[in-house]
Amino acid sequence: MLLTPRLLLRPYEAADAPLFFAVLDQGRNRLATSFPDRLLAVPTLAHAPGQLAAFAHDWRTGRFYVFGIWHRDTHAYLGDICLMPQLDGQAEIGYYLAQEAEGQGYAREALGALVGFGFGQVKAQRLLIRCFADNLRGQAVAQALGFAAEPSRPALWPRLRLGLRRALTREPDILYFLRHAPAA
Repeated sequence: MLLTPRLLLRPYEAADAPLFFAVLDQGRNRLATSFPDRLLAVPTLAHAPGQLAAFAHDWRTGRFYVFGIWHRDTHAYLGDICLMPQLDGQAEIGYYLAQEAEGQGYAREALGALVGFGFGQVKAQRLLIRCFADNLRGQAVAQALGFAAEPSRPALWPRLRLGLRRALTREPDILYFLRHAPAA
C-alpha cells in the first residue's frame, strides 16, 4: 500500500471488480489506443475478477505490479497505475484515470508514489514512461516528476513484433521519458 496526501494506492482485491470494470468501460473509447490489452482482457464485468486475479498472481511472481488508485477521504476509485520490470534494471510505468478524475493532480501524486516504489522495493535503475506525442498532459506529468524526454526509443526497450496489418497502418508517434535511480 502506498499513501500520498490525497491518495491510497493498493493492489486490487476481488471486491474491486465492479469499480475497476466501470472505469474501463466508461473510458473505453479514450483508453483504446493506450491500453488496448487491458480493454481486450476485460470486455465485460464477468471478466474483471479474472483480470484482478491475474494481477494478484503477477504481484506474487514480481512480473507486474498494478495498484488501484483511491481517494483517501472519499474512497472514490480513480484509476490505476502499474509498474512492469523489464530487462537490465529498467521498469515501465503506465497509468490511467477515470475521466472525471483528470486534471486534478492525481496522476502526478500517484506517479510520485510509484517512482519511490520502483526505485525502492523493486530496485529498478531506470523508469520508463511512454506517451503519445499528442498527449501533452501525460508528458507534463512525466516531466514534473523528473522524467527526461529521450531523443529516440531507448536501446533497452524490447523489440515488438508487429503484424503486417499494423505495419501498414500509421502508428501514433510515441515519446519516451526516462528517469534514472538517484545516486547512492
